Formats: sequence, structure tokens, C-alpha cells
Amino acid sequence: MYEETISHVVQAVEALGAAIMVVGALAALVSASISAIRQPDARPELYMDLRRKLGQAILLGLEILIIGDIVRTIIVDPTLQSVGVLGLIVVIRIVLSFSLEIEIEGTTPWSRWRHQAKDS
Repeated sequence: MYEETISHVVQAVEALGAAIMVVGALAALVSASISAIRQPDARPELYMDLRRKLGQAILLGLEILIIGDIVRTIIVDPTLQSVGVLGLIVVIRIVLSFSLEIEIEGTTPWSRWRHQAKDS
């Protein structure tokens, strides 16, 4: 009963993560389309804004999916193999998140302060 309940909770968390990515992507596309119609000469800025919004939706969805993976591994029969699989999944998702963060911000997190100082 307990494992079945946790399994349903994990499925709900994973569905939430996927829904965040899908809804966020649709919202970003709709917003970009409306802006493109209203401001046809601002397309380069619209493209960058669309990429930023898509990246943010993917990042948030990945973070939620990591939560589901952690709960599943910790609660449901934690074995060395399941912890190893969790570690691999988390590493892959961290690399994806990191690369998306660089794409969104245009710089690495540890050099962000340099770019903020230049903009000031």
C-alpha cells in the first residue's frame, strides 16, 4: 500500500514536470507569436526572448523531474544499483540544466558577476 502510494506520488511529480515543460513551451511560443505580429521589426530580440523562456520552462521541468527521481530512489527499495542509476540520471540532468543556463544567460555562472559589472 505504501509503495503504491509513493509510486503514484512520483508519477504525479513526473507528470507535473512534463506538464511544466509543455505548458511553458506553448506559452513561450504563443507569447513570441503575438509579439512577432505586433512588432515585426523586433524579430532578433523576440528570438532571444523565446529561447530564454523555453530554456526556463525546460530548466524548471527538469528540476521537478529530479525530485521525482530522488523520491523514487530513496523511498522505493534503495539498492546500490538504483542509487547508481539515480546518480547517472541526476548528473545527466545537471549537465543539461547547466548547458541551458549558459544558453539563457550567455555566460557561465561563475563569471556572471563580470558581465553584470560591465553592464552597470
